[in-house]
Amino acid sequence: MNSSDSTSGAAGSAFASLPLAPAMLANLERLGYLAMTPIQAASLPLALAGHDLIAQARTGSGKTAAFALALLARLDVRRFAVQSMVLCPTRELADQVAQEIRRLARAEDNIKVLTLCGGATLRPQAASLEHGAHVVVGTPGRILDHLERGHLQLEALNTLVLDEADRMLDMGFFDDIAAVARQCPRERQTLLFSATYPEGIAKLSQQFLRSPQEVKLQGGHAPTKIRQRWYEVGEDERLHAVSLLLNHFRPLSTLAFCNTRQQCRDLVDVLRAQGFQALALHGELEQRDRDQVLIQFANRSCSVLVATDVAARGLDIAQLEAVINVDVTPEPEVHVHRIGRTGRADQDGWALNLASLDEMGRVGRIEQLQGRESEWHPLAELKPTGSGPLQAPMVTLQILGGRKEKIRPGDVLGALTQDAGFAAAQIGKINVTEFSTYVAVERDIAAAALRKLSGGKVKGRKVKARFLDDGQP
Repeated sequence: MNSSDSTSGAAGSAFASLPLAPAMLANLERLGYLAMTPIQAASLPLALAGHDLIAQARTGSGKTAAFALALLARLDVRRFAVQSMVLCPTRELADQVAQEIRRLARAEDNIKVLTLCGGATLRPQAASLEHGAHVVVGTPGRILDHLERGHLQLEALNTLVLDEADRMLDMGFFDDIAAVARQCPRERQTLLFSATYPEGIAKLSQQFLRSPQEVKLQGGHAPTKIRQRWYEVGEDERLHAVSLLLNHFRPLSTLAFCNTRQQCRDLVDVLRAQGFQALALHGELEQRDRDQVLIQFANRSCSVLVATDVAARGLDIAQLEAVINVDVTPEPEVHVHRIGRTGRADQDGWALNLASLDEMGRVGRIEQLQGRESEWHPLAELKPTGSGPLQAPMVTLQILGGRKEKIRPGDVLGALTQDAGFAAAQIGKINVTEFSTYVAVERDIAAAALRKLSGGKVKGRKVKARFLDDGQP
């Protein structure tokens, strides 16, 4: 296996230095892709030259564009068959990847990208496959399902991408990935992206990659971006310490990691009892509940998302101001992955960690991996810094009716601004799903906005609306 190490000095190269079509380069410029990130500069020349690749890259490093540009370069638009497939650990990541590929594919006419994930019914997906697609993005289990039912044909496949491969292995997808890879043509390019290197990655690469080049990025975030602090706690004060951190630092958006589902549930109960808008994300949630939790966290109507590592796989939340490690993870690489979700895109972020005496061995292994000593602070210095409890700035309203009723975000925005008279700046994200529409509004207009929606019309029809979270005003 050939290996190339890159540092941040590799960033800044122009996309024009790559063998890309002029229309693609023009589209990249329109999209604001001016210079390559380190992972793009290190991996794109190799991928475009046709090599199989193992690239170490975390979420938010620009890796999606790295593999998307490679697979689009190999695509024959006139051949209406699946030529590229991207496997992702979660539906959320698959949706983000598909969206990014569509944006990058605008340089060409009519490139069809299809998402195939669990949590949605099979039949509409099978119908979409009958109409054909160039690129398929999905979760391993659902893609395998379509292959076994004969819905998905891979004779024309020339590129297979395994995105966040370590997360897929953690979630128990090794056998599914192997079964999918075996059904792909042998003469294909395989690109594997992973934030960490558990032994399963080596096993995957030996079985399914041909003489892969290895790209390993040195270092992650600049040390100034993520400010990390540690607090020693007794087991009985751990959950209460989370609310001390929240009231002291007052982050608008916090991801709190627990090692178990039960700890997640207990922490959410404690936080909600104290007036925080907190929600749990763990493996037992139904897909619809999971979607609603993520919508509320992304639109800033939930200020604290409490999650297990498995449930948070593939999440890429913009403007995450703090990560709290409620428990110390046994794997130091997972700790680095957890805190790497804050301090993105030139923003500062807090990584706040609680550790008991029993966890000091784990802390030592994290220090070894990070190459620096932990900065310890006493819990006693955490004092409330604002007036009143920390509140999420937005509230989510749920409208019964979605894509099935042909509702679009513009219809809801129009109902709230033109018809009800609110300012567009007071309205946040609008998410339209199959049967429901979710709109975030500023907290101080939430009750009035609900009254106006319930008494008015959307798309010329009366609608039913409610606060999504019972704990809202």
